[in-house]
Amino acid sequence: MKLAHRMKHIKPSPTLAVSAKAKAMKAEGIDVIGFGAGETDFDTPDNIKQAAIAAIESGFTKYTPAGGTEELKKAVAAKLQRDNRLTYKNSEILISCGAKHSLYNAFQALLSEGDEIIIPAPYWVSYPDMAYLADAVPVVIATSDQSGFKVTPDQMRAAITPRTRAFVLNSPCNPSGAAYSPAELQALADVFLGTDIMVISDEIYESLTYDGFVNTSIVTVEPRLKEQALVVNGVSKAYSMTGWRIGYTAGPAAVIKAMSNIQSQSTSNPTSIAQKAAVEALNGPQDCIAEMLKAFDKRRTYMVERLNAIEGFTCSMPKGAFYTFPNVSGVYGKKSGSTVIQGSSDLATVLLDTARVAVVAGSPFGADGNIRLSYATSFENIEKGIDRIEAFVKTLV
Repeated sequence: MKLAHRMKHIKPSPTLAVSAKAKAMKAEGIDVIGFGAGETDFDTPDNIKQAAIAAIESGFTKYTPAGGTEELKKAVAAKLQRDNRLTYKNSEILISCGAKHSLYNAFQALLSEGDEIIIPAPYWVSYPDMAYLADAVPVVIATSDQSGFKVTPDQMRAAITPRTRAFVLNSPCNPSGAAYSPAELQALADVFLGTDIMVISDEIYESLTYDGFVNTSIVTVEPRLKEQALVVNGVSKAYSMTGWRIGYTAGPAAVIKAMSNIQSQSTSNPTSIAQKAAVEALNGPQDCIAEMLKAFDKRRTYMVERLNAIEGFTCSMPKGAFYTFPNVSGVYGKKSGSTVIQGSSDLATVLLDTARVAVVAGSPFGADGNIRLSYATSFENIEKGIDRIEAFVKTLV
């Protein structure tokens, strides 16, 4: 059997794979501490669940328009105006099956064979694969701990070629937790003004920031960018609704229409019931976010302090999201039993097999010197898991 040529690039999501393996081991009775999950450990708030129950009981269980209900688009527009000072019409908004689906639609609508899309590393693992699925070329710009994991305008200018079609901005970032200030966003926006390069701004973690930092959309900072930018967000992270699968995109009407056409021929509408729940999430009380942030902040601080105390590890304090991304290259070259740890994949493997701790290797994020740990788990699990990692590293020779 011959598969499509693009499949040679496509891999299963490593973050989902780690979580699945950890769950399988737990099902076998193995005591595994999981730091792989990209979802909060909090339940969906009751008011949101009740909105879904009411939708079921009222019979709101049929198809909706492929691009989402007008009611939910209106709620998204209100949210963007309220929180981001951005004005969009319903015709400039698309509701999709999660922010990942939103991004996939955007890549499909914007990229053609041979087009280039600039992606700063570390990046969310799906960006390059989505580019390959559009027969496009991901152009990766490396960043580092020293630069705060943020790309500079000079790096951007150097990466642009006549084939550059788009740039992906993820702030706050998965996996690093890095977030751009308004001044940094303005400097990047200045690079793109006057070009035909689309900026795809992935803002799914915008509500989860710390130390008084307030995330700002690049389109809010530079309104002139609005006609060449897509703002992508969703309800998964802020409202503990990962399984509900509701994301959204706001942008130029022509691009949104193209994305909607793609969606109409692939998934059709997001789940009707989940759309009703998302309306309540966006329009209802927002105190659930502050409650999560308080817990995340405590876990974040503790995890970073503990990781920095481990020999061979260095970890910066993330500004947003719910991940730490320590540099662990200080243990590379050491041995665990007969295994020489030569990179992040080796370390992740032996941590799971030997220490019974699930982390995600940094290599799929474009940063092999690092690993990703989620603190979207209980404080007890964090303490126990870091204890295990620390004890394991002391055994390395």
